[in-house]
Amino acid sequence: MKNIFLFLFACSLFTIGCQSTGNDQSKKKSDSTSVTKSDDTINKMTDTSKVATLAEMLAKAQVPVLCYHHIREPKPGQSETFKSYSVSPSQFADQMKALKDSGYESILPNQLYDYLVYNRPLPPKPVMLTFDDTDEEQFTIGAKEMEKNGFKGVFFIMTISINRPRYMSKEQIKELADKGNAVESHTWDHHMVTKYQGEDWNTQFVKPRKTIEDITGKTALYFAYPFGLWNQAAIPELKKAGFKMAFILSTKRDSTEPLYTIRRMIVPGQWSTTGMIKAMKQTFKLQ
Repeated sequence: MKNIFLFLFACSLFTIGCQSTGNDQSKKKSDSTSVTKSDDTINKMTDTSKVATLAEMLAKAQVPVLCYHHIREPKPGQSETFKSYSVSPSQFADQMKALKDSGYESILPNQLYDYLVYNRPLPPKPVMLTFDDTDEEQFTIGAKEMEKNGFKGVFFIMTISINRPRYMSKEQIKELADKGNAVESHTWDHHMVTKYQGEDWNTQFVKPRKTIEDITGKTALYFAYPFGLWNQAAIPELKKAGFKMAFILSTKRDSTEPLYTIRRMIVPGQWSTTGMIKAMKQTFKLQ
């Protein structure tokens, strides 16, 4: 009897072990299937094989890209040129509110790139808010006013000016990036790209990008030409330096290099808020 009991007990252990092994194998198979499905989903989300053709990029609706420099109260005797590159704090606040009230949503360069290259969707009424030259009031006034309206901005940094009086500090630039704004490159010292040769490409493209990335801890993949001026010689150098897109100003984008001639519109201090909205719609052919 004792031997029979031991035999039956051993059989039961063997059966349980087989069931456990079968369950483990089934679980592993299930887990493997789950991982495969998950990987397939990720691959579909990050699929970069379907790249838009040049014709498709050029046929896409343009996204309005606004460019700001100074956000300061005008002073008596200031030139019209200065006023063309400056808006008052109250003007800027009114413009941000008007954009928000009109249903616009801010986008960042990576979203624009994905829209142009991979046909990824954008908000119904996108707008990009960009700032050149590292002025401190872009941080103290511009970023705070955008934040009130749920907007993020793109700050093109001229690295020679960092930590200088009336310009942004490293800490301010880092805070902009930490809060979800894009911090990108605007050369070392604002010399015109059309005059670069030799070591200039490294000085103005490569080194400033590394400086920005060291400050923010994030990649800086986008570039704004000083004065909006560019030439064909600059584009292969921008690509070599790792930039994915570059922004000009009022001139039309190039039909052969649309990613490196993204059009922007300067917002001058002479315009009313209504005038700014109207000019934006006309410039970018919006409804």
